[in-house]
Amino acid sequence: MSKIAKVKPYTIENGDGIRVSIFFSGCEHYCKNCFNSELWDFNIGETFSREYYENKIKPLIKDYINGISLIGGEPFHPKNFLDTYRLIHQFFLDFPGKTIWVYTGYEYEYLHSSQYLLELCEATQNRIPTMFLLHSIFYYIHVLVDGKFIEEKKQLRLAYRGSTNQRIIDVQKSLRENKIILYKE
Repeated sequence: MSKIAKVKPYTIENGDGIRVSIFFSGCEHYCKNCFNSELWDFNIGETFSREYYENKIKPLIKDYINGISLIGGEPFHPKNFLDTYRLIHQFFLDFPGKTIWVYTGYEYEYLHSSQYLLELCEATQNRIPTMFLLHSIFYYIHVLVDGKFIEEKKQLRLAYRGSTNQRIIDVQKSLRENKIILYKE
C-alpha cells in the first residue's frame, strides 16, 4: 500500500489554475538537490485507501479547483503505481471536468516501455490486469511533467518544472497523434 506524505490544497505551482497537490511517498531517483528529498522514504505519511480519498482529498475539490496534481516522491514507482491508478481513476469518475497533472522522474517513453511494464508486473505479481491499468491510466491524465530534476539544468524561471530537461506533455494529444506533443503554457 502506498503512502501519501501530504495533501496541499489551493496550490498554483504544480499546474494550471488552482489545484490540490497530492504528494506520494517514496522515490528511488535520488535527484541531486531534490526539493522533496524527505519524501524518498516510502514509509512517510498515511496509507492511501478509498477512505483516505473520500475524507482527505475529495472534500477539497471545490468548484474553483481546476484539478489535482500528483507529485512526490514518485507516483509512478512500481510500489505506488496501483494506488496512483486508483486515485486517478476515482478522481476522473468523480470530477470529469477537472484536470489531472502527474509529475514523474521517469520519461514518457519509459512509462510506455515493456521494461517498465515488467517492473510493474513484478511489483504487482499480476501481468494481465497490470498491463490493462498501465495502458488505461494515460487516458485519464491530462498533463505529464516527465524527467528527473537535474541540478546542472536548473532554471528558476521555468513554469511548472525545475530543470530544462523536464517536459510538460499534453498526454491526450500525444496519445491521439502517437508522438509527444508538448503542453501549451
